[in-house]
Amino acid sequence: MENKINRRSFVKSSSTLLAGLSLGTHASARHHDDVDKMKGVQLAIATICLDGFGDENFEPSFKIIPQTGIKNVEFNVWYPRNITPSGIESIQERCYENGLKPISLQGTAFGDNVLKDVTHKLWLMDKAKALGCRRVKFTGAGRGKAGGLENVIETLKALAPAAEEMDVLIAVENHANNNIENIEDYEKIFAAVDSTHVGMCLDMGHFDGASVSNFDVVERFHEKINHVDLKDVVAFGTYKSVPYGEGITRGEEIVKRLIDKGYSGYLVIEQAPPMEGLELAREMRRIKDIFAKFEK
Repeated sequence: MENKINRRSFVKSSSTLLAGLSLGTHASARHHDDVDKMKGVQLAIATICLDGFGDENFEPSFKIIPQTGIKNVEFNVWYPRNITPSGIESIQERCYENGLKPISLQGTAFGDNVLKDVTHKLWLMDKAKALGCRRVKFTGAGRGKAGGLENVIETLKALAPAAEEMDVLIAVENHANNNIENIEDYEKIFAAVDSTHVGMCLDMGHFDGASVSNFDVVERFHEKINHVDLKDVVAFGTYKSVPYGEGITRGEEIVKRLIDKGYSGYLVIEQAPPMEGLELAREMRRIKDIFAKFEK
């Protein structure tokens, strides 16, 4: 009976939070004194590791993640039903039932319509707060497409004041062959958008795949890095993800360098898509064990 009462209270609370957008961002923020402002370093896992790129309604993730011992989850919300009020409530309920903690939402990439982009990303910022976290993550379109880096910058200029007001961190993620790919791209972004709430998601695999030194990135941008993706690739200059430890990405050294520079935030296992022949729960535990020494 006690569990049922707690669950009913939780769902009622969820419904109140999900109404936040209609009350405005100030009202929404007032309901979230417990929004994550963690210090130190914690491990997390992205749903892409288990769901791949398909619309699986996170069913593989909710089945497998509880077997890994990892509690922190980044949700890749790339499909319409994921970001509806009922979709967000479903994520919240299932996290509660499985003892998991949402730590960020990764939405679809920056596109060619700045107004639509701002609207979409504002919505996800509000829904992140509804889930009790304060991080959203986005990458760009293919190199030279969808308005290029210019559209990314214009969108971030519009979002930065809202991110500061809502106290949500925007993590701008690099990808190989992307409008957000190299050191020069980030120099332009941060020169145009100087905000404590707009930073970099360092995807170590994609930097290696784009022939960009992760160590140079850490040296140049360590004060702006607010999120880290753990990944390994087959060769420097070739983006092809492989099980961690089988490629050339020096993840442990990169993380140590970041922590020495004062990094505080999540290390997100993002080995994707699910690789044929791997027992996924065991594989995620293996990677967790490699990086657990950095948690504090």
